[in-house]
Amino acid sequence: MNKDQVKGKIKDVAGKVQAEAGKLVGNTEQQAKGIKLQVEGKTQKNLGNAKELVKDTREAAKDAAHS
Repeated sequence: MNKDQVKGKIKDVAGKVQAEAGKLVGNTEQQAKGIKLQVEGKTQKNLGNAKELVKDTREAAKDAAHS
């Protein structure tokens, strides 16, 4: 796991909490902010996933070249 994956997951969870809190108190602005934070978190996590995939592919190609 890289830092983008971790930070993304944290943002996603924080957004879920914020959206749910907004829902409980009837604050649509907080709900919207929470949903926005979830989207940011999922995007950052996916960026981290892509970085990991590139890293793993590069390492596999390097290993294959040395075999």
